[in-house]
Formats: sequence, structure tokens, C-alpha cells
Amino acid sequence: MAENLIISNNSSKEEKYEVLIPQLKSLVANEKNLVANLANMAAALRETFGWFWVGFYLVDNDELVLGPFQGPIACTRIKYGKGVCGSAWKQAMTLLVPDVEKFPGHIACSSLSVAEIVVPIFDQNQNVIGVLDVDSESYNVLDQIDTVYLEKICKLIDVS
Repeated sequence: MAENLIISNNSSKEEKYEVLIPQLKSLVANEKNLVANLANMAAALRETFGWFWVGFYLVDNDELVLGPFQGPIACTRIKYGKGVCGSAWKQAMTLLVPDVEKFPGHIACSSLSVAEIVVPIFDQNQNVIGVLDVDSESYNVLDQIDTVYLEKICKLIDVS
């Protein structure tokens, strides 16, 4: 894969993921630099789905630190167990939040974000080394389909 994604705008969400995943595999296959791969993955996801914000936070001691992302300026550091990102890290599981105002302790990096999904990224020993964070300006956009496929995408990330 070079600099272009081949995704039909007329496809369903699931079809877009099915076409995107092999392209992401190809994109990261020969690149060992984590930052480069995360940057391209964030760009590919945002380009494909048009979400408000797509990015990664990486574990640094007791905090998540902002990594590559696409979208407006974001929170730089998030404590373990705080907000949706910190909670997904602590629980080591994907959190799908259809309305962030109803999530206890939600951290509002932008008041425009109303829904969020956060997927942990695991190393070979099943330790969380980071999270993928997706924010939407619309309710009812993020769902179980995103959960399934974003978890698959996070497994493509080589953290060795």
C-alpha cells in the first residue's frame, strides 16, 4: 500500500472495515517504527470513517501520554483509571460509551465529542501498553461493529 486507501463510500461500516484491515496490514507489515505505524493507522481510520478524533495514548509509568492522532488538539496526559481512556487501561478491556456525559469521571478534551470508544493495545504478555481512542460528534455512530473491528486492528500493532 502506498499513500492511498481504497474504500468505497457506498459500503456499509462492516464492509469498510473488511476492506480496510488488509490495507492496514500491508501498511504496517514492513515498518517497525511504532510511531509511524500508529500515525498512519489514525489517519486511515479517520479518513475512512470521518470520526471527530482518532488517536493513540501510550502508557508511560502511571499515565497515558498522547501519541499519534488525527483531529483537534487533545489532552496530553491521562491518569490510570481516569476518564474513558484511563478506565479502559485499568480494566484492560474495550469501553464503548454512547453518551460521554453519562460516563462517571469523563474527561472532556473537547465539548464537541459526545460518544467514544477506547480499545486497549496489549503486548505479548497481555500488558496494556496503550489505547486507541475514537471520539464522535454524533450519538449512535459507534457500536459493537466498531468494537469487534477496532479490537482486530489493535492486534495488528507490533509492540515488540
